[in-house]
Amino acid sequence: MKKSKAETAQTRKRIVDVASQAFRGHGIDATGVAEIMSEVGLTHGGFYRHFESKEQLVFEAIAKSLDDLVVASQDAAEQGVEAIVKHFQNYVSPAYRDDIEHGCPLAANGSELVRADDATRRSATEAFQKIFGSLAPYIRRQKGEDGNDAAMNVLTNMIGALTMSRVVDDPELSERILRVTRDRIAKMVNLPASKASAAAAMA
Repeated sequence: MKKSKAETAQTRKRIVDVASQAFRGHGIDATGVAEIMSEVGLTHGGFYRHFESKEQLVFEAIAKSLDDLVVASQDAAEQGVEAIVKHFQNYVSPAYRDDIEHGCPLAANGSELVRADDATRRSATEAFQKIFGSLAPYIRRQKGEDGNDAAMNVLTNMIGALTMSRVVDDPELSERILRVTRDRIAKMVNLPASKASAAAAMA
């Protein structure tokens, strides 16, 4: 029986969702199309009814996880300074560190995205810009410093900290990397003094 357009679209979405998690959890190169299709409950051959190539799936799956990241950051920014601090401190929490397949693709797949196609790299670039753009209005800056530059510095430190917290084989060092970064986030965001102290204590 021929599937309806709605059913086909739903299947395609399911493939993208599964691939998005698999690429973050296991790596893009290490995750095969057959593995993804098996998880969805379909055959390898069925893949090409939805996508022209693995590269197309990589683009859509990475774009999907990046969109989720951007939306979460923008939602936090819209709620104000306390929400933005909590959101970005959660990014460098032990729980987020340990949940790789549902986390940030910039940290999970960064080294592979360097070699991705132009469309995928453009998607990653735009997402990165939107995220530090949502942080910029709340960040402390030196006199004459551009807010986007200051926010970009904080965000790249966060991505690096999350990555290294996963790389090191010393649990105490991993926790320390995250704790130090959470503390720096509290200090870099323009919270009122009393709330900044509370945020730092939570770190």
